Amino acid sequence: MIDAHRQTILVVDDAPANIDLLVNTLKVEYNVKAATRGERALQIVRSGDPPDMILLDIMMPGMDGFEVCRQLKRDFTTRHIPVIFITAKIGIEDEIRGFDLGAVDYITKPISPPVVLARVRTQLALYDQNRELYRKVREQTARLHETRLRIIQRLGRAAEYKDNETGLHVIRMSHYSRLLGEAIGMSEPEAELLLNAAPMHDIGKIGIPDRILQKPGKLDAEEWAIMQTHSQIGADILGDAGDSDLLEMARIVALTHHEKWDGSGYPNGLAGEDIPRVGRIVAIADVFDALTSERPYKKAWPVEQAVAVLKEGAGSHFDPRLIPPFLDVLPRVLEIKTHYAEETAPNETVTDGAPV
Repeated sequence: MIDAHRQTILVVDDAPANIDLLVNTLKVEYNVKAATRGERALQIVRSGDPPDMILLDIMMPGMDGFEVCRQLKRDFTTRHIPVIFITAKIGIEDEIRGFDLGAVDYITKPISPPVVLARVRTQLALYDQNRELYRKVREQTARLHETRLRIIQRLGRAAEYKDNETGLHVIRMSHYSRLLGEAIGMSEPEAELLLNAAPMHDIGKIGIPDRILQKPGKLDAEEWAIMQTHSQIGADILGDAGDSDLLEMARIVALTHHEKWDGSGYPNGLAGEDIPRVGRIVAIADVFDALTSERPYKKAWPVEQAVAVLKEGAGSHFDPRLIPPFLDVLPRVLEIKTHYAEETAPNETVTDGAPV
């Protein structure tokens, strides 16, 4: 039985004997989950209840531990989870490669239970300290952060004022994005990043001619091709983010939120897991708000009809695994929709998730 007060460790090893040893070693102090393949490990991590740490074998059939770690660390929703490699393969080059991929430690086989417990305790303590340090830094820099966010949100709204949408669209869909991110296990800092990156998803529309953006009728093929360039324009505007996680996430969102799960989206025709998950999250939030909002060219759709579109698009337009958690948080989504309704909050903006 899972104890909600305990931290959870995911053990990944293709050898049942190693899994048994690690589970028996760790279960006294932690909740323990296990997987014998890298692919299964990723499914568990992305299930919406991610572990606090992963003990990861390197040499496994199919997807090896290095590739599992690489996929975890490139995803904003999972990169914060500490990874310890457990392996008999421990050459200098292997160690360097593992640390370059983002692992925090190595434990060599044959496994020593006291060493495993000591390393796990140490790395979890460091992880907790880092989270506490992050919280304190956030408090100390709150005013500067608030100013920066207001500038960024107004940048996102600038694109909406050029289009026939409204500034409140970007506020609503950014809140929807955060709710979905949290529902699938995104950490609090990363969910807040997404909240503040999502408003810039359509910043590239600044570069689209008014005759196309404001055309009352259907776009022709040439006009549609120009409209599709707004994703790349947005990524180019945001440019090299340097050391800014926020701007890097915003760039990724701007570039990928029109990609589709089946590869039929734009600008690069990415498909499935090749689409960054933050892009897949924002795609759902953006479409849902667009469907349920009134525009000069259409009435707002009923929520039930918009939900039917999301369900129908699962596996083609949208990541099919993200639709159920979005529907789980739909009551909170509708609360946000009401709070930021056009007729009740025409000039409202948001900082750190709170109206100002």
